[in-house]
Amino acid sequence: MDSKRNGLYKVTPSQQIISSCCGAVITSLLVTPLDVVKIRLQVQSNPSLKGKSFLDSDGLTDHVCVYENGSSKTYYKASERFNGMRDAFVKIIQREGVKTLWSGLPPSLAVSVPTTVIYFTCYDQLRDAFISKLGEDNDYVPLITGGIARLGTATIISPVELMRTRMQSRRLTYKQLHARIISNITKDGWLSLWKGWGPTVLRDVPFSALYWFNYEYFKKRLCKRSSKHEATFLITFSSGAAAGFIAALLTLPFDVVKTHKQTEIWESETTPSIVPRLTKIAPACAIMISTYEYGKSFFRRLNKERDLKNH
Repeated sequence: MDSKRNGLYKVTPSQQIISSCCGAVITSLLVTPLDVVKIRLQVQSNPSLKGKSFLDSDGLTDHVCVYENGSSKTYYKASERFNGMRDAFVKIIQREGVKTLWSGLPPSLAVSVPTTVIYFTCYDQLRDAFISKLGEDNDYVPLITGGIARLGTATIISPVELMRTRMQSRRLTYKQLHARIISNITKDGWLSLWKGWGPTVLRDVPFSALYWFNYEYFKKRLCKRSSKHEATFLITFSSGAAAGFIAALLTLPFDVVKTHKQTEIWESETTPSIVPRLTKIAPACAIMISTYEYGKSFFRRLNKERDLKNH
């Protein structure tokens, strides 16, 4: 296999996996504090949400967050009143500790990391395969491969996501969760594990197709304008932010349907997200794609050095 494509050294699937894994972790680490603060501010205007679970999304995965409910373990708990985001950051750190800003991070990472690894690796592998057949200049390759990659990822992750959601939203132990899953399979069959699949792909497949189409378009245009052969961190960051915002805006109706259907599927276990999805998608997509591309750029340089040493 040729070690180069379009003048750039290729990265191996294992290197893509490492890059996407690092991107998912960094994105979660940077975005989670903003989520915590925004949720604390929003719950002030709606105290009735206390003790309930809700679905939240960052463009990569959906997360279940739980408000304070007596002695139950929670990820976001209501506290004193805050006067804006800066005041919330300061008071949370002073009175609850810095760790509070990353509350709920472990269960989110448990799903976001494997989801992101499968999704981004599949996209790159599919894109390379389609380009080898259709050519580098085919603008619709990202649109097609982005949709297929998301469809495949959702199909693989859907049962895991459903189990995690039920466990978090109902505060089930692993033993209780196992018993409930067995009961559901006995009653409704194995397909019951994919109950959330329909609403998920209804929103995520169009989003993914539009995201990758716009991302590759913006990246190509910016590289051409700045006479860069390989996209810089700034180019990938800005392209990811713009593409994420456009895709989220255009798929907003699908998001409303998805949230409504998902809530019905989980028997009102969760309430719709109170954090506007549009405010999170752009930064989350920008951080994820720029760190992922930076990782691949690092491995390209590494592969180049190895290739030169071998010759």
